[in-house]
Amino acid sequence: MSVEPLPNIDRSTLRERVLRALRSAITSGAYRPGDHLGEVELAGRLGVSRGTVREALRHLQQEGLVTAGHRGMLRVNTLSAEEIRGLFRVRAALEGLAVTEIIARPDRSAAVAALRAAVDELAGAGEDFAAKVEADLGFHVRLCELSGNPMLVESWRHLEGRIRVTIMNRDPEEAPAMMTPGRHAPIIEAIERGDLPGALAVVEEHMAAAADHFTSTPAR
Repeated sequence: MSVEPLPNIDRSTLRERVLRALRSAITSGAYRPGDHLGEVELAGRLGVSRGTVREALRHLQQEGLVTAGHRGMLRVNTLSAEEIRGLFRVRAALEGLAVTEIIARPDRSAAVAALRAAVDELAGAGEDFAAKVEADLGFHVRLCELSGNPMLVESWRHLEGRIRVTIMNRDPEEAPAMMTPGRHAPIIEAIERGDLPGALAVVEEHMAAAADHFTSTPAR
């Protein structure tokens, strides 16, 4: 029986662990947008090779969390106001498609119950900024998942890194009003009524308000 050599398994596992560690450091705000990410420093702090760090950073570039600047120097991505507005317009399109497909599904009531549970998690986050961010994004991911369209979910996930960078570039005290149960409830109510124009309008307004917030509030 052929068995894959253990060194390869260990290397793959280590690479994934380094990737998760760096992704978490960026999305939690430990590294701020614009911060330099040096291979030598990161390899020393993580106790791994530069090659392992380089592979992880390459993957984070693909996710939109890291960008190459002057002389190829890697930094945590910073989105311009135009990019942020574009990001939320794309989110409005994706999540508008999600509500369209949910309303058309015969098991719409089950989707409504799942979304109400997601809003309850947001309410339970209280004033904990990190928990609030996770619950807020969790609601929107759930909305996409409930569409039953895996390509839609994949497309939303592809934007997630840049969504998180945009959020973490602001002070926790300036958490947008959109991260509240009251701002998400109208989406659920429109879906429950089967009101497609209403649901689309609410999603559009929700994303437009978020774009306004993140392009008007000074970055820290």
